[in-house]
Amino acid sequence: MLSQDSNDDTEDVSLFDAEEETTNRPRKSKIRHPVASFFHLFFRVSAIIVYLLCELLSSSFIACMVTIILLLSCDFWAVKNVTGRLMVGLRWWNHIDEDGKSHWVFESRKASPQENKTVSEAESRIFWLGLIACPILWVIFAFSALFSFRVKWLAVVIMGVVLQGANLYGYIRCKVGSRKNLTSMATSYLGKQFLKQNTGSEQTS
Repeated sequence: MLSQDSNDDTEDVSLFDAEEETTNRPRKSKIRHPVASFFHLFFRVSAIIVYLLCELLSSSFIACMVTIILLLSCDFWAVKNVTGRLMVGLRWWNHIDEDGKSHWVFESRKASPQENKTVSEAESRIFWLGLIACPILWVIFAFSALFSFRVKWLAVVIMGVVLQGANLYGYIRCKVGSRKNLTSMATSYLGKQFLKQNTGSEQTS
């Protein structure tokens, strides 16, 4: 099903109809895509290690900066285009229509009775752990560089926050839905909590 958010020109669509035959595979805890799982963590972890050890590995700030940015760029491309699709069946991207208008598209595999059997639990854990933990570390590095007056590293850590944060935001949108769905979920949750609290207070009185 195709739906479009008229407020921010985003679309939530089905992913890879040609791969629907994979829905007959049982859910397994083993890693079905070891190469994708490896590179999902390799580039982002390598960028963090180089950042932490750069002063020991090389005296050249330019060499370290270029290496980190290259690793971050490779990670952004791999996670956005490959590992998300293979490991959790999600993908996000942007396209320009004939009128020159930008549209953000958030894709997930088409729902089916067997859909909950397609994704490896181990791969899903690896994907979301790497996707969430690394941007948090880059945010910590950003504050650390700011408060320790390592101004020359701010551009590098901001690049890490932006690239990895963009992938995190995109995949959360793919998983949860559009901004409208997020708002309705939050409103529904707060409404239930408010109702429970009022009901409980009435019973005690």
